[in-house]
Amino acid sequence: MNKLKYILSLMTIVLMITSCSDNNLVDTNDAVAENSWLYAKSAKATVEIKDINQPYVIHFKLRHTLDYKYANLFVVMRLKGDSLNKSTRYEFKLAKNDGEWLGKGSGDIFTNNFTLLKDYRFAKPGKYEIEITQNMRDNPLTGISDIGITVSKQTENSK
Repeated sequence: MNKLKYILSLMTIVLMITSCSDNNLVDTNDAVAENSWLYAKSAKATVEIKDINQPYVIHFKLRHTLDYKYANLFVVMRLKGDSLNKSTRYEFKLAKNDGEWLGKGSGDIFTNNFTLLKDYRFAKPGKYEIEITQNMRDNPLTGISDIGITVSKQTENSK
């Protein structure tokens, strides 16, 4: 009888988790070979936009190791689709002035999630390509283990 209760409880939890609506349209994560991010290696994602009245949020996901030797990171995001060809350079702070890493740490890996565009409305429905490249002086940029992109529908909670 206890085994049956356990199984039913477990099934209920699984159903609750899987039935929750997921606002992510795209969620990519790419490992960076040998923790060395080359100019030629970019995070890429394609998203199909159907509702132009819906605001969206685009995030850049980054994981780095203790081998990363800078307190910041420069990247370039390119957003292309239909008649859109937008390129923007971003600077992200990865460490405090005293050298303490920002982001969530687990062992010698630190995870950051940076907002690129918030409350963004696409002008036309269609497929859009997002590409993010590193824009630092080092090539390769050592200490970067993973890069990714998330595109989600903006909700009241994500504002």
